[in-house]
Amino acid sequence: MASSGVNVLRYSALLAGVSYGLYRQSSLSAQRHQAHVDREYQNQASLITQAKAEFKKKNMPQESVTKGGQVISDPEDPKFDLEGYLTSLMGEKAK
Repeated sequence: MASSGVNVLRYSALLAGVSYGLYRQSSLSAQRHQAHVDREYQNQASLITQAKAEFKKKNMPQESVTKGGQVISDPEDPKFDLEGYLTSLMGEKAK
């Protein structure tokens, strides 16, 4: 038979191994879960970016600049853009 000191050492090593195994398993599980959450977040972010691009394409205002690069300043024109016109005026005043 083994002495009591050897048995204490064996059971201590067994307990340490089981404890380490539980710790390692929980660590790996947490990493796997975090990777899954990150993938889901990236997927949602890409879908949101794609939806924003589609919305912008769908609701883009008509062209408010003529082919010559001049801003349309006639308010009766259906392509008139007040924001673009005011921005161009502010740009001219700044010069």
